[in-house]
Amino acid sequence: MQTTELDPTLSQTLGNAEKNGLKLVIANKNYSSWSMRPWVAMTAFNIPFQEISVLLDRSDTTAQIAHYSAAGRVPVLLAGETVIWDSLAICEYLAEQFPEKKMWPEDVAARALARSICAEMHSGFTGVRSAMWMNIRAKFPGKGRTLDAQADIGRISEIWENCLALSGPSQYLFGEFSIADAYFAPVVMRFRTYDVVLAPALDAYVERVAAHPAVAQWIAGALAETDHIEKYDSYPD
Repeated sequence: MQTTELDPTLSQTLGNAEKNGLKLVIANKNYSSWSMRPWVAMTAFNIPFQEISVLLDRSDTTAQIAHYSAAGRVPVLLAGETVIWDSLAICEYLAEQFPEKKMWPEDVAARALARSICAEMHSGFTGVRSAMWMNIRAKFPGKGRTLDAQADIGRISEIWENCLALSGPSQYLFGEFSIADAYFAPVVMRFRTYDVVLAPALDAYVERVAAHPAVAQWIAGALAETDHIEKYDSYPD
């Protein structure tokens, strides 16, 4: 297990994080799409937290995670005595605790749409998840194009097109960066790894998300990691 501090340009000091009592337990930045979502959201909205990293695929991984949550999965947000062990629940908790951050769109209809697409991302797209796993350091061009994955790519493209049509083609899904963009950030990582061909407006959205300071910091962390999980580092023919 390792503990790291956030870049001070994107967050307050670790001392403030400890004062807040927020600790986020995550797995490897290179592989853990679920960990990426709340980490990017907290970093993007300058919510101080202490990062606790549990490396995957180790002999003690299960025991390390069980130390923080009986659910046996990451991410886990520790807020004092409160434990939140689901990425969407973490984001909802943070939005409630920090309403001034405006992590969801302010407009009621837009907020409902943002929650809907995050819930769809949360519970669906198993084709992309199973055939196009996240590996930020890798390049698997053209791989993973199963029928189910192709259908998911089409649906994700439809979601992005609809949201950008409402917010403007030069913006994020709902204008300003929101939980919705953080939630689809791992998809952006997958599309880059697998060289998914998208419409120009969606390609531009992918690049905007990847260049966002919080996402860029996560990518830098993934590239700096030295731990490797062999089954995710190559793609079978």
